[in-house]
Amino acid sequence: MSSAPFTYEPVGATRDDLTFCPPGFRPMLVRTRLGEGHAVFRRAAEAVLTWEMHRTLGVGIDAGADRAAPGVDVTVTLAGVVKAPCRVIWTTEEPRRAGWAYGTLEGHPECGEEAFVVDRTGDGTVWLTVSAFSKPAKWYAKAGGPATRGFQHAYARRCGAVLKHLCEDQPES
Repeated sequence: MSSAPFTYEPVGATRDDLTFCPPGFRPMLVRTRLGEGHAVFRRAAEAVLTWEMHRTLGVGIDAGADRAAPGVDVTVTLAGVVKAPCRVIWTTEEPRRAGWAYGTLEGHPECGEEAFVVDRTGDGTVWLTVSAFSKPAKWYAKAGGPATRGFQHAYARRCGAVLKHLCEDQPES
């Protein structure tokens, strides 16, 4: 764990409200239906909490622990070039909800918070929600304008597709 400060406020805002977006930031909320049942939920939760979903996406993950936990520093590497340092700020592992969020550190192309949460609704449907509030921090993220936003949304949709594929062999119940 490092002591590098976060690059934004309010840190941890997504914990209780995945739709929260402070003034000056852009919101993102992408939900993907993964399947149904406890086995699908457990498989999806484990893949999110252990970085498996991200690694299967093909992004580099350099994490200070094998599992998401508050205070763990993580550097996500995109295309082998763009490094995005961040720190896990909260995790949850409940019978029907599991996931984590990170906050950006100096050097991340964006400034803000992003959460990856798996939940099982009352009817047994399992969902992945990727939510964020962010704004560009690096010149290339600012220069990218709408393309940067498009990339963020495509990344969130790809997380859902990859996680759904990882859960396909689980029985629905």
